[in-house]
Amino acid sequence: MTGDPTCPVCRTADVVCGKWTLLLVRDLSEGRSRFCELERSLAGISPRTLSLRLRALEEEGIVDRHTYAEVPPRVEYQLTEKGRDLLPIIQSMREYGTRWLGGEDACTPAAA
Repeated sequence: MTGDPTCPVCRTADVVCGKWTLLLVRDLSEGRSRFCELERSLAGISPRTLSLRLRALEEEGIVDRHTYAEVPPRVEYQLTEKGRDLLPIIQSMREYGTRWLGGEDACTPAAA
């Protein structure tokens, strides 16, 4: 995305405006999730795209990746404090969509 690198709105948009990114944050708002759970909750996302988005969110410090020493290997993702700070933005988007775009109040999992 282009814009003023000193503008906080432009910099935030660079981080969160990729396709699926805010939906991943929304889904992770419920707590830890595994890759397959996120893939199921985001119908239509390819495994490659999900992997790329999770990696980018991890690099930005928005998501933590937890790997467990088990067989088979288990990996879980959860929001960091930085990631949880995005939740009011998602809530505002939900309210805007409900009010102005005729959306149903049925977003999941962060519908509250």
